Amino acid sequence: MFTFLVSDIRVRYADTDQMGYVYYGNYARFYEIGRVEALRSLGFHYKEMEESGVMMPVYENHSRYLQPARYDDLLSVTVTIPSLPKARIVFQYAIRNEAGLLLNTGETTLVFQRRDTGRLCAAPEPLLQALKPFFSESV
Repeated sequence: MFTFLVSDIRVRYADTDQMGYVYYGNYARFYEIGRVEALRSLGFHYKEMEESGVMMPVYENHSRYLQPARYDDLLSVTVTIPSLPKARIVFQYAIRNEAGLLLNTGETTLVFQRRDTGRLCAAPEPLLQALKPFFSESV
């Protein structure tokens, strides 16, 4: 299992609704920040993957809102990849405020898709090689 912590995501006024809570749709953006930085920590970059002809569209997104994040909160996102990807990759998220209070949990499934044909494809080999050290040999 691969886990990565992204910290210091400041809630901006534009992120909030009229009540001063983070608007529910913005949690997907926090997930994206988390997964991009998690992959970047492995030396794997979305931009390079896309330039090679592979896209990663979101297939599913689930969120559970436990407590509201508020304007000016400093958030951290723990990102977990629970299994090696194949044609799909699952990311799990836990968002906490600076006091460590769990505010939100979520999961997204993304697929690997050839840009030229639109067909699903296997996870890029550089990503698999970067992730393999975090999983047991039996996987």
